[in-house]
Amino acid sequence: MPDTSTILLFALASLILVVIPGPAVVYILTRSVSQGRTAGLVSAVGVNVGSTVHVLAAVLGLSIILARSAVAFATIKWVGVIYLAWIGIRTLRSDDTIFEQVATEQQELRAVFLQAVLVNILNPKVAIFFLAFLPQFVDTSAANPALQTFVLGMTLILIGLMSDSAYAIIGGSVGDLFRSKPRAARNTRIGAGVTYLALAGVAAATGTRSS
Repeated sequence: MPDTSTILLFALASLILVVIPGPAVVYILTRSVSQGRTAGLVSAVGVNVGSTVHVLAAVLGLSIILARSAVAFATIKWVGVIYLAWIGIRTLRSDDTIFEQVATEQQELRAVFLQAVLVNILNPKVAIFFLAFLPQFVDTSAANPALQTFVLGMTLILIGLMSDSAYAIIGGSVGDLFRSKPRAARNTRIGAGVTYLALAGVAAATGTRSS
């Protein structure tokens, strides 16, 4: 286990990192604005479940393979790009009425959760981030570095979940204002679809690496 001072320092560094909006926060905000606070909160949970997968990969050493293999990195990256683009196109082609009400049905929320999990799992930059960030706080001379990595990773995820949930609540409040105005459903749908496509474009344009 990391000592108390290491955990506190790590928590402070993590807090600074997670409050700065990144692609995951934009994704959560888009969900929350377009489909309500509940959908945003479910997306926040899904994104951080995806992060848990990356933490486990870092503990098991799978992230090292991803970092060293250009083919593996590119494959996961482009699957993620295509998936985000598919969500964007599907949103643009959907019926406006689904954006007039918040997402409350269990089946719909399950789909929102699974999409958020997949979006984060299919982002290889998240895996590389955990691989680069977590070891900086691990004492390799102490017992069980893998356990230290896991504890630190889960600490980061807990902080990230709280921050992401706050963004989801804010996005839901903004969405409530939009939905109270005429033709807001159509504008919200278009805005959400364009945002998902923009995220796909950003993912495609960044993170390219050589072997």
